[in-house]
Amino acid sequence: MTFHKIIVALDDSPLSQVVFSEALDIATAQSASLMLFHCISEEAIAQPVIALPIELGMTSEVVTETYQVQQLRLDTLNQRARAMLDQFCTKAAERGVLAEYDCKIGSPGHRLCELAQSWNASLILIGRRGRTGLAEAFMGSVSNYVVHNAPCSVLVIQ
Repeated sequence: MTFHKIIVALDDSPLSQVVFSEALDIATAQSASLMLFHCISEEAIAQPVIALPIELGMTSEVVTETYQVQQLRLDTLNQRARAMLDQFCTKAAERGVLAEYDCKIGSPGHRLCELAQSWNASLILIGRRGRTGLAEAFMGSVSNYVVHNAPCSVLVIQ
C-alpha cells in the first residue's frame, strides 16, 4: 500500500514525538507529504460561567470579561500550537519531507476526519493515550473516533 498524503495528529504530549518520528519514516520511504495537525478543543478554551441573576452580579461586564479571558486563552493556545507545528515542519524539512500544518478549534476526532476528507489524505497517524472503560466512555477517545470515521487508512501509535 502506498501513502502519498499523510496527516499527523499532534499535541504537546511525549507520544507526539513518537507519532511524528513514525510519520517521518513513512513519508521518507514513500515520498509522501505531511499535513501536521493540532486541534484545540472547546474544553481547553472554555471557562465555566455560572449563570447568576442580575441581582447577584451577572452583569454585561462579567460576561464581557469572561469572553475576553477566553479569547486571550484561545490566542495563547493558538500561538503555542502554531509554534509547535512550525518546529515539526522544520524537522520534516531537514529530512527532505514536504510538510505543512493546520490548527483548528473543535472536536479533535471530527476535525481530523474533516481534514482527511478535504485534503484527500491517504493515511492518518494518531497516538493513543490508552483510556479504557469508564474513562473512555466519559472522556471519549479521539483515536477510536478516527478509526471508525476516517475516509482513509489510520495508523494508531501506542
